[in-house]
Amino acid sequence: MCEPPERGENVTVTFLTSAAGAARRVLIRQRSQCYGAVMSSPTNPDLIIIGTGQAGVPLATRLAAAGKRVTVFERGNAGGTCVNIGCTPTKTLVASARAAHVARTAERLGVHVGEVKVDFAAVMARKDGMVQRWRAGVEKHLAGAGERLNLVRGHARFVSAHAVEANGQRYEAAQIVINVGARPAVPDIAGLSDVPYLTSSSLLELRELPPRLLILGAGYIACEMGQMFRRFGAEVTLIAPSQRVLPRETPEVSEALAGVFRAEHIQLALGQAVASVARAHDGVQVTLKDGTKLAGSHLLVATGRRANSADLGCDAADLKLDEHGQLLVDERYQTSQKGVFAVGDCTPGPQFTHVSWDDHRVLFDVLTGKQARPRSQRLVPYTVFTDPQVAGVGLSEQKAREQGFEVEVATLPFGNVARAIETDETAGVIQVVVDAKTERILGAFIVGADAGELIHVFSTAMNSGASARTLVDAEFVHPTFAEGLQTAVMKLPRYALS
Repeated sequence: MCEPPERGENVTVTFLTSAAGAARRVLIRQRSQCYGAVMSSPTNPDLIIIGTGQAGVPLATRLAAAGKRVTVFERGNAGGTCVNIGCTPTKTLVASARAAHVARTAERLGVHVGEVKVDFAAVMARKDGMVQRWRAGVEKHLAGAGERLNLVRGHARFVSAHAVEANGQRYEAAQIVINVGARPAVPDIAGLSDVPYLTSSSLLELRELPPRLLILGAGYIACEMGQMFRRFGAEVTLIAPSQRVLPRETPEVSEALAGVFRAEHIQLALGQAVASVARAHDGVQVTLKDGTKLAGSHLLVATGRRANSADLGCDAADLKLDEHGQLLVDERYQTSQKGVFAVGDCTPGPQFTHVSWDDHRVLFDVLTGKQARPRSQRLVPYTVFTDPQVAGVGLSEQKAREQGFEVEVATLPFGNVARAIETDETAGVIQVVVDAKTERILGAFIVGADAGELIHVFSTAMNSGASARTLVDAEFVHPTFAEGLQTAVMKLPRYALS
């Protein structure tokens, strides 16, 4: 075993010409290799990344390709929330749920099918296979980055500002990136800890369909899960203190989705906070503040998510957090500690995979000395994968007026779109907010078929600085859902045909 010199120590090598010279040259070569390992040791890399989410993986591989020595830590499965418990499994399940719904309602299109049966175990097995497929892709991507990227399986915690410890080993780097994601938040409700409640993560492990599913929450996750399990065959009730589903959306958007839920016999217990939760002989009982009691076989808690910062050792590194446990960062993703950065769901802002992925693009430019976009000046579109989908980008009418804009608002029922009528997918609404002075599009919101695809027409126009007139003058294919966006904008008097 060779003993490498300390950093900065001079190494003197004397070349020998004796008969033992060959053997000594081998020993010299071994010592040289050992010395090189210290200078580029995985425990002292150029950069440390904690987490293999949608920012951590591409950032790690790109920096390694750029010549950096990178050590990546992962305590669980590679791929982060999106691959393992987020986008991949849930949207795979949404597809199965939609297939069941389309089959049940095919008669409206003149197609008659027999009894529709959902093989819940097979649905979940397909979901598992999809997760394994994408997880393997992430692992292959990391492995293909070469010797400059070192993946450590273990839970990394800060022990000082620029040092972490995992598996009993200390690692140091001048730059550290945190991409640890978030987990389901659990509210403080009397009796909740005494019942076997589900979260959006544990729900994905079920192998038998819950007969009667109670859901605490009315946001993105609650709505997606609620409709999904209703279509699988469960009785579903959404419970929330808000007066509307998706309470952050405009009333028109919320009501459009609520109408669909009611038509599918999803029960909405809104406007009442939960007083307590208790076990019942056949499951669980939820008591509301007004005394109403709701019974179910299972309880899903879908009341938001919280950053995975509690067991990160933030105190040891003097990293500042907000009241939700999110790491505070500046416009260049730097935390309160110089050289330590945070990206993705563990930072304040929208918790979307596409935001995390874009975080990596901006931070890569920061770390490689390129001109980087400011973090706060990005336009973030979003989609709720209910059916119909709910999508939006930019400012609502209310927020635009609060910011001092003089606005014009165009509204079109989705049922007025020719393609929607022909496919019998008429539920929804299109809203477009336009700056009355400049004709710039300030925001757009869609409830309707393929809304998640359609919203990119508006986000692209807004990113490019194009005016609403651009959509009016464009030629849209007929009959498509997209031409409904043009029709909506042309509802404004300034663009109406005379």
